[in-house]
Amino acid sequence: MFLARYRGYVLEKGGVILPEDTTGAMAGLKVIDLTRVLGGPYATQILADHGACVIKVEPPQGDEVRDWGPPFFEGNASYFLGLNRNKRSLALDLSKNSGRNVFFRLLEDADVLIENLKTGTLEKWQLGYNDVLQAKFPKLIHCRISGYGADGPLGGLPGYDAIVQAYAGWFSVNGDSESGPTRIGIPMVDMGTGLYSVIGILMALRERQQSGIGQFIDMTLYDCAVSLMHPHIPNYMLSNETPVPTGNAHPNISPYDRFHTKTVDIFIGAGNDRAFNRLCSSIEADDIALDHRFATSKSRNENREALTKALSDIIIKEDGEALCDRLMRAGVPAGPILNTAQVMNAEHTKHRKMNVHCDWWRGAGIPIKFGRTPGAITTPPPKFGVHGREILKEYGLSDEEIDKLIRENVLIEKRS
Repeated sequence: MFLARYRGYVLEKGGVILPEDTTGAMAGLKVIDLTRVLGGPYATQILADHGACVIKVEPPQGDEVRDWGPPFFEGNASYFLGLNRNKRSLALDLSKNSGRNVFFRLLEDADVLIENLKTGTLEKWQLGYNDVLQAKFPKLIHCRISGYGADGPLGGLPGYDAIVQAYAGWFSVNGDSESGPTRIGIPMVDMGTGLYSVIGILMALRERQQSGIGQFIDMTLYDCAVSLMHPHIPNYMLSNETPVPTGNAHPNISPYDRFHTKTVDIFIGAGNDRAFNRLCSSIEADDIALDHRFATSKSRNENREALTKALSDIIIKEDGEALCDRLMRAGVPAGPILNTAQVMNAEHTKHRKMNVHCDWWRGAGIPIKFGRTPGAITTPPPKFGVHGREILKEYGLSDEEIDKLIRENVLIEKRS
């Protein structure tokens, strides 16, 4: 019987044996990760944070975001380091028959295959789900992430976060009249797709408990970006009016905007009558609260320019952080606009264990906090192909067989 220990549990070829002290909600799940760049690695890192065994299978040239710096640590960019903790790295050339044979070995006891290769690539390598994998591994859940899907007017085209932001309308509702259409400053299309992919995988795992078989999950950046266009799509579908950029302001709520103070810029979101009245009371602006133009949420939205000016004339005289503290304690959503350094050094960030380290690695912590089966960051992001020999020995390959794969440039130990 073949056994191998990894991250606190015992892997058995053909299944997983869990000791009593195993933690993590996804412990026992095995994921073969063919993804690169952002959306896919973000999804698999979430699963790995909660105990899944994730084997990152990289191409001979490696995941290109290893080069997306500076900054770097031992040749790997921070971009890569932020998305690949708790994983092991194996580099294979899947274009070769012997590489595909190794890949099949990896899939023998895998629960999930996730990939974001260009559509048609797996089929070209005779690894397509419908043609090969579904019959060979009927319990396998295959999640494919692509830009636009395999068919349709944009089918098969490569997907990039900013380009999909443009196609899906995000630019058109961000920015203001001076800036024009603006890209969101974080790659939210990629990250949102990663989150949706995790949800899809969990749903498929749940369904497999009933049916006993896996299935294909077709995830696209485009679909996820369109689904996240809230409230702009519902507004358009009901009014038939095309949404326009509103800057920091909310299209349906006022006051919901950035305000200058004498110290720092702050954001206030008084989304209902109670919060608005408490805001006015906190800044001693009873005249604003009693003004008929601002009596209801609808009228405040219709008269947002006048309301914003009236509030701004008072708020500019305040100490920003002190005002935010006063407003929050009064039940009015408000907060100072902090930069990244301030966020990572904030006492609440530390209290919530969102500034963490593992060995040499430092970064953001795990946001999903289970009471009984907490996640854990146990290993830093891997160097390229560093676990190749170790993993293949776990699958029963001898040193001689592994050396042969290395000589044939199938198992890659150094990036090409």
